[in-house]
Amino acid sequence: MPTLLTIFGIRFFFYLDEHLPIHVHVEYGGKKAKIEIDPQIKIIYNHGLKEQVMKKVLDTCETYQKEFICEWHRRFG
Repeated sequence: MPTLLTIFGIRFFFYLDEHLPIHVHVEYGGKKAKIEIDPQIKIIYNHGLKEQVMKKVLDTCETYQKEFICEWHRRFG
């Protein structure tokens, strides 16, 4: 599971066998979420992350959206 970024203790990563749509997985304190990042940023699921953590997650996805998309294409074609 390649880690893309760890910030505020939140880990953003891909699994090795990802599929479309382009998305990232997030883990914080044993809780998980999945965020679509292309064509738009939106929550696919949230398994227990609190609202203030999800705000940081979404803000981080917005800030690093281009980098995450480039890394997706580099790894998965």
